[in-house]
Amino acid sequence: MNFADVLRTALFALRGNWMRSALTSLGVIIGIASVIVMVSVGQGTQAEIDKMVAGLGSQRLDISPNVARASGGVRMAASSFYTLTQGDVDAIRSEIPEVQYISGSLRGSSQVVYAERNWNSSWQGVDPDYLVINGWSVAEGVGFEEAGDDKVALIGETIRRELFGDESGIGETIRIGRVPLTVVGTLAPKGQSSWGRDQDEIVMVPLETARRRLMGAMGMPPGAVMEISLAVDDPDDLGYVQGEIESLLRQRHRIAPGAEDDFRVRNMSEIVATRTATTRLMSWLLGAVATISLIVGGIGIMNIMLVSVTERIREIGLRMAVGAGPSDIRRQFLAEAMLLSLGGGLLGILIGIGGALLVGQFNSDLPVQLNGRVIALAAGFSIATGLFFGYYPARKASQLDPIEALRQQ
Repeated sequence: MNFADVLRTALFALRGNWMRSALTSLGVIIGIASVIVMVSVGQGTQAEIDKMVAGLGSQRLDISPNVARASGGVRMAASSFYTLTQGDVDAIRSEIPEVQYISGSLRGSSQVVYAERNWNSSWQGVDPDYLVINGWSVAEGVGFEEAGDDKVALIGETIRRELFGDESGIGETIRIGRVPLTVVGTLAPKGQSSWGRDQDEIVMVPLETARRRLMGAMGMPPGAVMEISLAVDDPDDLGYVQGEIESLLRQRHRIAPGAEDDFRVRNMSEIVATRTATTRLMSWLLGAVATISLIVGGIGIMNIMLVSVTERIREIGLRMAVGAGPSDIRRQFLAEAMLLSLGGGLLGILIGIGGALLVGQFNSDLPVQLNGRVIALAAGFSIATGLFFGYYPARKASQLDPIEALRQQ
């Protein structure tokens, strides 16, 4: 029997009991569809998290006061202690050449007022390097260095829209609390962060202006900063720079050997690596769960094919009696198993693609990323399922004794 004859015979046999054939393929259909949907959701989620952590910066360190310090037997929040100063910023800049950009920062929140309009917003006092470290760019106007004044502000898109409507607001005077500041530039929109915060609801002012004018009545130590952010040119230097910074700050803060640091250094590349590894593991887990359902579908094909062999023993005997060899019988049953799995696989691919698109459309919290390689792999897996689970029934059918088979009633 040639290939066309084998295929025609297999199609005829499956069509004779189409309902059972359809139910047999159902396991493969569900398995393939599950693989595509779950892996697409997993890859989409990983791509979204990769995008999110890329914004954190893989070449960046953040230095802040220690989470809590003991004071008179009472543990107090780190914000109660201004352990970092502008002197620390200047020392890191001058003594660690691998640091490319560095900025201290202060932050707070207040009413931002323009004419009869006002908006409650957060503000930050920063050095010019802060914009580079955090990926901010000036969309219109100029930055702090070009402004040539310290009573200036850069505003985010949300603040611009709420205070000035369709106007840019550049050159206008706003008030943060009671402090008048001239808007010299608007920041390019960033949208919501991965934590749902509106990043464009921000006003940035020069660090010294924030220290003297916005926080002057808060009893801060001279030159204090709440946080130090820095970036290095080469990511390979990040671990070395972190060690140098810790050593330098312990020396500057006169921390005795073995004593607890009054600062904390966060290595953003470690956070990026941890989150990436976690999402990759989740993708593999989702794929494994879907693959198990595909294997269950394959076992269903094998069981039905074994039942088919038992039911068709007399037919097999007749075929052998008229000249069909064991290889012809084996090819026929393998072709039936292949058609069941391949047909189920193609239908599963269509359902999987449709399901993935529906998940992405109706649930924005689950990003979906269809991958052609995953779809091709699913199709190949369905063929492999037919071969693997169809071989044993086909082999069993080919080994039947024709005389004994013809005696079956």
